[in-house]
Amino acid sequence: MPRPDGKPARWVISEAQVPYPMALDTMRNRASAIATGEADEAVWLVEHPPLYTAGTSAVATDLLSERFPVYDAGRGGQYTYHGPGQRVAYVMLDLRQRGRDIRKLVEGLESWVIDTLGAFNIRGERRPGRIGVWVERPDKGHGREDKIAAIGVRVSKWVTFHGISLNVSPDLSHYQGIVPCGIADQGVTSLEDLGQLVSMAEVDIALRRAFENNFGAVADSVEESLVSARKLGHRQDQSNRYWSRI
Repeated sequence: MPRPDGKPARWVISEAQVPYPMALDTMRNRASAIATGEADEAVWLVEHPPLYTAGTSAVATDLLSERFPVYDAGRGGQYTYHGPGQRVAYVMLDLRQRGRDIRKLVEGLESWVIDTLGAFNIRGERRPGRIGVWVERPDKGHGREDKIAAIGVRVSKWVTFHGISLNVSPDLSHYQGIVPCGIADQGVTSLEDLGQLVSMAEVDIALRRAFENNFGAVADSVEESLVSARKLGHRQDQSNRYWSRI
């Protein structure tokens, strides 16, 4: 879904873990500014502390344990997990410039993940009736498969927010507190679990290339940060300062 005018989206990578409520506020504010023409589109790559989020279709019985904080995400989908070792990519795109087709948006996000996985010789696949990206696991038995990436979006005034989460090297036991995305008969996996020991920086490079193939150009940020180091304040160690440029 590239823009006809070729205008690049801002590409932002946060170096420190971002608290989830702060991420929600930042996305909403950015999406609102995009809708009014006051800001450029942005793709924001983050990691979160361990937490669970509930989408608009979440079922209470799918929350098995409140071992981590639980947040109402306001996106589509059910329960999911976010935490260290998982790359979350929030996409704030103006669909007025990209065809106003939400189904095509979701397909584009899935293709983005599938192409990224392909850079590491992992075959990600779609499944009818399930949003997200799956990997076959014949080593676990006939017909078994694991989910490696979740997708959940919200659209307001034709501007998107939320996005994808790709498991790079998270603690997969943290998923035991939920029924991920409401699917109880299959598992979850990660690049590390599949034998691909890659850094987050390597994944980010692959994500960027795949995004450009599916959605068009991006540009490194040269403006004021999405979330300033000062806003993170005491939540971050002073030796691990947070800078993300848009």
